[in-house]
Amino acid sequence: MRDLEELRRSVLATPDPPVATSVFWVHHGTRLASGDVTYLNQYVLVRIGRAFGACAFEAGELDPRVCADLSGRPLTELLDGPAPLRLAALDAYLGQEVPHREDPRAEPVTLPYGTPEERAVARDRAIAALLPEPQNRRIALIGVVNPLVAAIRERGGECLPCDLNLRRTQWGDPVSPDMEEVLAKADAVVATGMTLGNGSFDRILERCRERDLPLVLYAQSGSAVARAFLGSGVTALSAEPFPFSQFSAEPTTLYRYR
Repeated sequence: MRDLEELRRSVLATPDPPVATSVFWVHHGTRLASGDVTYLNQYVLVRIGRAFGACAFEAGELDPRVCADLSGRPLTELLDGPAPLRLAALDAYLGQEVPHREDPRAEPVTLPYGTPEERAVARDRAIAALLPEPQNRRIALIGVVNPLVAAIRERGGECLPCDLNLRRTQWGDPVSPDMEEVLAKADAVVATGMTLGNGSFDRILERCRERDLPLVLYAQSGSAVARAFLGSGVTALSAEPFPFSQFSAEPTTLYRYR
């Protein structure tokens, strides 16, 4: 698969497209006890059959009225909507076609019962373990969460954090707003699934292909979409379909692909 548009067009060509049973919107805030940053996330979610597709979006990027307007509408209508909605619809369709739990390539990882901090640390260590030999290598982290910065450092990597909203990590490290800057310096890249919905994924994929860099995605947004690029620029994936780990204290499952 070359890029997201090629994937969208391939799904649009599907005969007898399914209906989106429901479209809904979640606004969620979190502040971990160990940090001083409140993460504010908004998600649009689409359900098709047994699968939920998700995409995080920035404030003002999507009108919540799409939930009333597009619930019960054909997939093709959602795939012509705003970028976050297209991504969530693609994610739901691909997740319905092949659920992560049924994919023979997927390694299920159970996140433990625990506090938000305990579960975030377990999740991000599982993500960092997908990196090939991070010792003494520069790891671009595009989409910063503090426990993942810590997990990369625990494995001996030098973290190059990049984010559009954060300016410093929990430890005071400067966070670059310039993705091109960190991609030029990196020996490997870890990127959030949010890049699938905000227009930056195709460029990250292009640069990693050009420089032959390992690319690890950690995806709540677009976890099934990210899977479509495994072996085509994406080296490894931590896929966490909805409902996400931060919405529960109970054991939940993410799926790792290598």
